[in-house]
Amino acid sequence: MEIEFIKEWFFGLSENYNVNPFIFGGIYIGAIPFFTLGVAWLVKNIRKKRSIALPALFTGLCFTSAYIYLIIVGDNVPVWVYGFIGAMVLFGVWSTHKKVQQKLDTKTQESENL
Repeated sequence: MEIEFIKEWFFGLSENYNVNPFIFGGIYIGAIPFFTLGVAWLVKNIRKKRSIALPALFTGLCFTSAYIYLIIVGDNVPVWVYGFIGAMVLFGVWSTHKKVQQKLDTKTQESENL
């Protein structure tokens, strides 16, 4: 049942918003490894006390890339989609912050135990 719902939503993007669901899905799935690399780069720069501006921008772009495509290419995108995207961005920022903080705490504890 859940797979059918996801399939209907996924292909419904094409009809409702005039976007290619395969491009949207490709961007969404394709950005995952780059997002992961961005988080690793961000953590590395934080630990080495280097600038985090570029890795943070890269990570944020990877996180929002599919939704940026939807906003740029899509037609008749309702206001709630912008709200949803905003909420997703805020959640992503919060979630990424927690992950980075956990990794930093773990590394700090490992360093202190040596």
